[in-house]
Amino acid sequence: MPFIIKNIADNIATITINRPEALNAMNLEVVGELHQAVNEAIANPTVGAIILTGAGDKSFVAGADIKAMSQMTKAEALKFGRAGHGLLNAIENAPKPVIAAINGFALGGGTEISLACHIRIATDNAIFGQPEVKLGLIPGWGGTQRLIRLIGKGKAVEMIAGGGIIKADEALRIGLVNAVVSPAELMTKAREIATRIVGNGPQAVRIALDCIRSGQDRSLTDGLEYELEAFANLFETAEMQEGTRAFVEKRPPEFRKD
Repeated sequence: MPFIIKNIADNIATITINRPEALNAMNLEVVGELHQAVNEAIANPTVGAIILTGAGDKSFVAGADIKAMSQMTKAEALKFGRAGHGLLNAIENAPKPVIAAINGFALGGGTEISLACHIRIATDNAIFGQPEVKLGLIPGWGGTQRLIRLIGKGKAVEMIAGGGIIKADEALRIGLVNAVVSPAELMTKAREIATRIVGNGPQAVRIALDCIRSGQDRSLTDGLEYELEAFANLFETAEMQEGTRAFVEKRPPEFRKD
């Protein structure tokens, strides 16, 4: 049985982590297959948005495979951590929006994977947490870095150092997720957002993501200048000409010919 299931329809790639008997826990093999699937979706010119979810109705990703981790040497842990970093960097730096459809447990590496996604939608029974300190560890896939940037230092320290869990309503309140829906509505909501995205200019979406990402590591002044240059450059593109022409002609733009 494959660890990753891929489906492409209507310019949307849905990638499902398929290890439900282990609550979709991550080991080195699953990380490698997921990284490959993400890269393939990014490289596919027909794909305009990516949805990442977990198989079953209990778990998005329940974390790393603790049994496997318990036997790791320092060198093996470093390899596992680097593999996780490679995967999450690929998600975060994707030129196409990645939407996490979080169906249940998102603990440890599960929370960290969701943090790398651009948009997070959770079911009302979803549970988040960075419980690594309970194992004598710390988050190793970017949790200490991305969580603070998303929800602020105080809440991030509470989640990481406290090792506790939070439910979906609290995740929504602190800005960890964009929306909370029932399990039956999860994929509909994720596809609704993805459909809005793929209806827009793909080059404009890519450039917007680049400006947002680049601005995080720049001063406001430098970020504004970077945005201005990108904005002006788009005026020389066929995509911009089609979008503005369609608006004037009162018709939907035809950004995608596939």
